[in-house]
Amino acid sequence: RLTVLPCDILDRRRMKEIVAEVKPDVVVHLAAQALPALSWRNAQTTFEVNISGTLCLLEAIRAADGDPVVEIACSSAEYGFTSERELPIRETTELRPASPYGVSKVAADLLSRLYWQSYGMKVVRMRPFLVIGPRKVGDVCSDFAKGVVAVENGQSDRLMVGNLAAVRDFVDVRDAVRAFWLLVEKGPPGEIYNVCSGVGHRVREVLDVLISMANRPVPVEQDPARVRLSDEPVLVGDNSKLHALGWEPQVAFEKSLADVLAYWRRAAAAEATTSR
Repeated sequence: RLTVLPCDILDRRRMKEIVAEVKPDVVVHLAAQALPALSWRNAQTTFEVNISGTLCLLEAIRAADGDPVVEIACSSAEYGFTSERELPIRETTELRPASPYGVSKVAADLLSRLYWQSYGMKVVRMRPFLVIGPRKVGDVCSDFAKGVVAVENGQSDRLMVGNLAAVRDFVDVRDAVRAFWLLVEKGPPGEIYNVCSGVGHRVREVLDVLISMANRPVPVEQDPARVRLSDEPVLVGDNSKLHALGWEPQVAFEKSLADVLAYWRRAAAAEATTSR
């Protein structure tokens, strides 16, 4: 039941055409270069997509004849380095991004707020923490699960890992989507909301849980190349603002990891069948 209209988010003309054609009641802006590690290797593209792309979208909405709710996906990466006394991280915590990606999201965040303040656009901003779930790639849970499956299937003899000491706030994609829609319906324009579980888990715990679900022993080796240039030691959010609107996480951490592992097992089985 979806109509897909492809568009490069940096294509100003096409973006204006699409918004004018669709006349949306709701815009949920999720397009981004969203990998902090990649942002170190290609900061320019990260800034162009995340900042200029957001500007293209906001300008297209402003030029169209309509007044949609505009939900902007910002990021917990905006908070960056926080001290123990600042935990859990609130929406008012000082922003100290620790990567070019985080810097780009700060800029997109402030730009979106400016369009609410200056043009009266119904902009609601959200800062998701680490959203995880089946079919998502490029995060630590997905990478570990895929690696476990490779060992299970004899395609690899070990799982390579990076920094296991970092603490992160994981939120299941199903809970996140409920939060996104709740903010569309109830989020006051101009406000910013953390989308997080409020619970911190060490990356080592992610590894231990997935290995405990494996059907054979999984040797682990640390790879210095997988350690980021700058990595926030702890990112755990306060979701009290979102909770006040009626939201709370429902999917258990272990359930999320089990579903991610099951996804990669199905993907591996499908690939094996296709290659026969």
